Amino acid sequence: MTRARILVVGALVLSLALIGVYVAAGGASYTPEKSRNPCEPRPWHENSGGLDGLAEEFTLSALDGAACQLGVTREQLARALATKENRERFSKRFHIDDERLAKAIRAGLLRAIDDAEEHGRLNAIIAAPLRVTVEHVPLEQGIELIRDARKFLNGESFLSGIGDALEELLP
Repeated sequence: MTRARILVVGALVLSLALIGVYVAAGGASYTPEKSRNPCEPRPWHENSGGLDGLAEEFTLSALDGAACQLGVTREQLARALATKENRERFSKRFHIDDERLAKAIRAGLLRAIDDAEEHGRLNAIIAAPLRVTVEHVPLEQGIELIRDARKFLNGESFLSGIGDALEELLP
């Protein structure tokens, strides 16, 4: 037997062994985890501190709130908001126009503010003006707020100057 054949046979044996280990570990019965219902309250993690942690929790809550309003999963909405093309496909698939999407985005942002305040992550002094702001935010800016809540909460968006005050008021 030539060296090349020995290498091929060895690779096949190792591949079959790997498949055997995978099946023995339960790989043959894998089913993906079901997407959670975005309308159900989601727990906020205690260990996600500072502005970065707040921004992450805020984004997840806002996506859940908007997805609930639209009757889709958070994952479907997150993919839709990633690009303009994805958003157009999503809108066609679920028959959602920009007005309905904008209302859902605003509802999601309001839910995130409420959740942050309820979980002690956002001071009421900051939450009130944020609510007023998002109630009238245009669609594109609303999407940007969900994509990058840190900029919104840090004042790098159209709310210039709020970031330093927020850092001081974070619990």
